[in-house]
Amino acid sequence: MRIVGGQVFTGNKFERRDVAVSGDRFIEAVGACDDGQTIDAAGCYVIPGLVDIHFHGSAGSDMSDGDLEGLHRMGAYEASRGVTAMCPATMTLPEDVLLRAAKAARAYEPAADEAALVGINMEGPYISPGKVGAQNPAHVRTPDAEEFRRLQEAAGGLFKLVDIAPEEPGADEFIASLASDVRISVAHTKVDYNTAKRAFSKGARHVTHLYNAMPGLHHRDPGPIPAAVENPHVTAEIIADGVHIHPAMVRLAFKLFGDDRMVLVSDTLRAAGLGDGVYDLGGQDVTVEGPVATIAAGNLAGSVSDLMRCLVVAVRDMGIPLASAVKAAASNPARAIGLADRGAIEPGRIADAVVLDEDLNIRCVVVRGTVL
Repeated sequence: MRIVGGQVFTGNKFERRDVAVSGDRFIEAVGACDDGQTIDAAGCYVIPGLVDIHFHGSAGSDMSDGDLEGLHRMGAYEASRGVTAMCPATMTLPEDVLLRAAKAARAYEPAADEAALVGINMEGPYISPGKVGAQNPAHVRTPDAEEFRRLQEAAGGLFKLVDIAPEEPGADEFIASLASDVRISVAHTKVDYNTAKRAFSKGARHVTHLYNAMPGLHHRDPGPIPAAVENPHVTAEIIADGVHIHPAMVRLAFKLFGDDRMVLVSDTLRAAGLGDGVYDLGGQDVTVEGPVATIAAGNLAGSVSDLMRCLVVAVRDMGIPLASAVKAAASNPARAIGLADRGAIEPGRIADAVVLDEDLNIRCVVVRGTVL
């Protein structure tokens, strides 16, 4: 296969060149695939398939359901939206429910038109009782390395991210025990600057949905965000759906962290791809009206968008350069969870790509070398 005539994302910018694919991999374009399928991308952008490392579900299904058929529905929907690799998130739930979800994820093998399941994001339960957001407070508990290891064994090593509130008892020990095995993220927290700084120095390397469910910026009480900015190893994810964060604060985050450390996520719920209504999230009812999802207490409860929609909103409505947004939605999340074979259009990488027209509408999606 060849994708010809497009402006191809090359890591930091777009260049006019052709892309060649053999099997499920990108290859050198010169003289390759002359007798294969050709996609005319003239006037279009060619970007890597997106990698969503924080979303809960879509198309009526949720990661925490522990339902293999549901994961396949999610995989098909995500791929149709240009998300070719997914790392869905569990919620704050009992261990037996998380075990069921871990085992279902381990059993998932994508069909040709489905996103690969490349990891699991364990968003709860090791969070602050005072910053639960839309998580279920009944199941919040202190960080437990042995519980995490049991879940990781059940998942076959698929857990790539685990969230903690660094101020909670046992957090320091949890970080010290697991920082070399999984990317630890600061999340749903009331942490102060000094405690956050200590967590990052001990090995925490990520911040979950920046600004949301954490102390905000304050000139005398800076909180966790400046601590994250000051550590060059820390990445920060942000929900650019146009609901969770004001555009000025999204721009500020990109300026503070730089586009090499920002990660766009969707935080999508099972309602994505469906209409208004009441849906379940971690055992709680979520009411969806238009682009807004809330629990009964009024808290925002994730998104009904998807990662491609977030990329478009970030560029069109928030003033984020397209190259920066693509880095944050494809290259950076792949790197953050250790996916050396995804997130870039380079020889040897898995051939996941999306062709976007000049208005950033999807023209076609290539999943592991197959055109959807």
